[in-house]
Amino acid sequence: MFEKYLEIFKRELPIGESFDLLERRLLIGGRKAVMFFVDGLTDGEKGQRLMSDLMSIPESVLEDVTDSQQFIEVAMPFISAVLITPRTAKSAMTDTKSESAKQAETSNAAESSNTAESSSTAESVNESSYLQDSIALDCYTQTLPKLYAGLVPLIVEGLDKIIIIDCRFYRGRGVEEPEKEKTLRGAKDGFTESMMENVCMIRRRIRDNNLIFKVFNVGEVSKSDVSLVYMKDRANMEKVKKLEEALKKSGSSGNDILSVADQSLLDRLMSALGAAGTLNPFPKVRYTQRPDVTAAHLAEGKVALIVDNSPTVMLIPVSVFEFFQEVDDYYFPLLTGNYLRMLRILNFFVILFLTPVFLLITENQDMAPEVLRFFIPENDFAIPIFWQFILLEIAVDGLKLASLNTPTSLGMSLSVIGALILGEFSISSGWFISQTILCMAVVALAAFTQSSIELSFAMKFCRVFMLIGAQVMGITGVIIVLIIWIILLATTKTLFGDSYLYPVYPFKWKVLKRLIFRTQK
Repeated sequence: MFEKYLEIFKRELPIGESFDLLERRLLIGGRKAVMFFVDGLTDGEKGQRLMSDLMSIPESVLEDVTDSQQFIEVAMPFISAVLITPRTAKSAMTDTKSESAKQAETSNAAESSNTAESSSTAESVNESSYLQDSIALDCYTQTLPKLYAGLVPLIVEGLDKIIIIDCRFYRGRGVEEPEKEKTLRGAKDGFTESMMENVCMIRRRIRDNNLIFKVFNVGEVSKSDVSLVYMKDRANMEKVKKLEEALKKSGSSGNDILSVADQSLLDRLMSALGAAGTLNPFPKVRYTQRPDVTAAHLAEGKVALIVDNSPTVMLIPVSVFEFFQEVDDYYFPLLTGNYLRMLRILNFFVILFLTPVFLLITENQDMAPEVLRFFIPENDFAIPIFWQFILLEIAVDGLKLASLNTPTSLGMSLSVIGALILGEFSISSGWFISQTILCMAVVALAAFTQSSIELSFAMKFCRVFMLIGAQVMGITGVIIVLIIWIILLATTKTLFGDSYLYPVYPFKWKVLKRLIFRTQK
């Protein structure tokens, strides 16, 4: 098999064409061996030490070694290594045994002529050769994703299987607290782009046999590693099985590449699970970069997906109420945690209703309560209130995008320029009034209390449509738009087909109380 493996590797791999693909020929205990690796994904120091140890093995040690597993135990007990077992090997062995049985029955039944015997022998040799080729090719196909993930395939003369050695080394940034999910107290570590580091941070927090990590390769070209994480004693295993089938389907459906990691994976899972809805803005998963948040959700029976090259972990399934929970709620005493959560829920209503209600008040001043009349603009303005809000919505989003693409050293300058343009200059020029700018400033600040960017945009779209309804039909338009969005929210399903409004529908007070209030655990 050594020659078969070597032939396929030399034929299929672009060695010499791509400079980062390297081949090293060794002599291990008097046996020829070849290893392949990707420069940059392999730990050079560990690889050099491995080759030195292998080449120093005397021939006497390997004299009686004929099995690949035995070779690992004798020659490499100091490093992690696994074997590639061909998927066709089992069926091939069955076919070979059945063929031998047929030949035995034929020979016992009657004597064949010399010509027939030689023909049968030649056919048997051809079948055996074809079997070896198919097994070798199948092993190569399974080896390729591991090679490009930084693992080192080793083929040794006289052994029937490919040995995969773990010498990976991924360069990446350090473990730091995520910018979007900072906390006043608690852990200051966050996920990185390395899947194995993320796995370790979760395992460090949940030291239990029931915590399971399963790996899938997704993308026909990228073959990205995706880890499915759950606690088998708490998660719904039927839903876990559905997710496993969807991941397998995504990995073998001919899709070419995970272009933007987690979002591309989510699109494929939604399609595989029948939860596709391109015009529905409500998020079907919750994203987090915090290991403690992920560990808490796993302990509640949720499922997590870790995508290699992405520092964001997807938590599945989630209802709309779970987006109001934050890690700071649990790092502070009960009273403080409840205050923070109530403040977050109050901000939710401010984000949705502040600008539409202000527009209704200015358009219907006679219906405005006496306590709010001081806020009604008395001076004339050039642009209608409705268009002021629409322009400010666009301007605020434009400033957010500009801040993302602005170097840190210039961030303060951008803030000053934005404040001047949207503040004093816009008012003095007559484009905007101070009340509309104040309302949009309050809405923008309140939106920052919500860590989910996806849910923030969903609330933004609802607010803009309510503004349009208020402009066209007054309070009736706002009510109609609100009813439509409530219906959309009620008909939205999670990835597993559960109600998005759970535990309101179906109603479960104990679960709802825990989501609305910070309860003592």
